[in-house]
Amino acid sequence: MNFNKHSALEGQHAFLGASKYHWINYDEEKVVEAYSKYLAIQKGTELHAFAAQCIRLGQKLPKSRKTLNMYVNDAIGYKMTPEQMLVYSENCFGTADAISFRKNELRIHDLKTGVTPAHMEQLEIYAALFCLEYKIKPSDIFIELRLYQNDDCLIHNPEADDILLIIDKIISFDKIISKIREQEV
Repeated sequence: MNFNKHSALEGQHAFLGASKYHWINYDEEKVVEAYSKYLAIQKGTELHAFAAQCIRLGQKLPKSRKTLNMYVNDAIGYKMTPEQMLVYSENCFGTADAISFRKNELRIHDLKTGVTPAHMEQLEIYAALFCLEYKIKPSDIFIELRLYQNDDCLIHNPEADDILLIIDKIISFDKIISKIREQEV
């Protein structure tokens, strides 16, 4: 049999695809809700890309209390690097939305476009990853973490001990996962 070619769709996943089969149990209301969430995630991805491009270009947005505008303008004002990957190992890494480090001050900003309440722990993990990757003791620096969501900006200055606890967990859990991976080979 000569199967049809669908090169324009290769590598993509349909919302109503077989690999995400749970939709077969949805009613019309649930499919609307699920697809709306899916679209919101896509919009969030596009907003992050837009914000990163604005920051890279130094293009400020009109001053306002809107989440995106505050996030972009603050990141530009603090001369931050957008979408910076932080890596401890192949088991533990992540991408900070915006980050800067100068004069012993680590600044990490996170843009949240959804309505689900964000958690500062994500930014604390980024701070721990930064300290691990660049071999900096949390007690030797000042850390400011900012979450931008729902037209608000939450600011948190974690204690060095809080970041050290995360660092210890990363190191410990990474060893456990690495041992398991070795046994699989």
